[in-house]
Amino acid sequence: MDKTTLNNYLSESVSFLKERFSEFNAQIGIILGSGLGPFVEKIQVINAINTADIPHYPASTVSGHSGRLVHGSVEGIEIFALQGRVHTYEGYDQWQVTYPARLMHLLGLRSLIVTNSSGSSNPDFRPGNFMLIRDHLDFIFRDPLYEWELRDFGSVSPYNEEYISMAESVAKKLDMNLYEGVLSANLGPTYETPAEVKFQMSLGGDTASMSTFPEVTVARSLGLKVLGLSVLTNYAAGLNKTPLNHKEVTEMADSVSDNFSILITELIKKINLLNKEGN
Repeated sequence: MDKTTLNNYLSESVSFLKERFSEFNAQIGIILGSGLGPFVEKIQVINAINTADIPHYPASTVSGHSGRLVHGSVEGIEIFALQGRVHTYEGYDQWQVTYPARLMHLLGLRSLIVTNSSGSSNPDFRPGNFMLIRDHLDFIFRDPLYEWELRDFGSVSPYNEEYISMAESVAKKLDMNLYEGVLSANLGPTYETPAEVKFQMSLGGDTASMSTFPEVTVARSLGLKVLGLSVLTNYAAGLNKTPLNHKEVTEMADSVSDNFSILITELIKKINLLNKEGN
């Protein structure tokens, strides 16, 4: 995909959304991972659209990713929430996987919360808890900025340090267990083997996922401040005797949805305050 064509696609998508959503001034966006879509029930919805209706927008084919873009507010704070993402393993190119991040940037967002459901490869990180993403390892091996201009390259520190410190304080105030670690982004759709998990652990990986790295890389290259959060839904291969399956992932994500909603709501409120202070 050449840059001119992609920019034309994005322009058509933005024009379509501005017609459908009328007036908006959201500064914060959130991408909801597998099984985390129910958070939208906490949003006072102003408008919502199926992403399949947006020109050039890739369609999600995975269970737990309903494919809706929701415009609304959380405790009076205007946001955009993407209910479901697309993945490289669905057959999409990186420009398609990162299309939502580029679109949110063009809609005027300054901050992006990127969430996922992931398997814990750290035996000390128990499923049913959350992990703040401090960094990531790319095992997808498809850099979304490959062959783009130098100015488009993302930061070497993709996750915003101020947001990380803020999230630590929020979790402490809520008395929530919040791990901090490194996300291993894998291609999928197959789960990792025990040997692969062991290898990624040796490099510092704490969780295994099939997403997040592409969107975060592009969002940072566009100047968005990013906060990453993983819901630990299972132990990765080799740390658990039971076979891994997507149903288990979505069920665990659903079981922690109340705590997830409480945490995300508080994070949105704090990010909104930080944005106002920074102007």
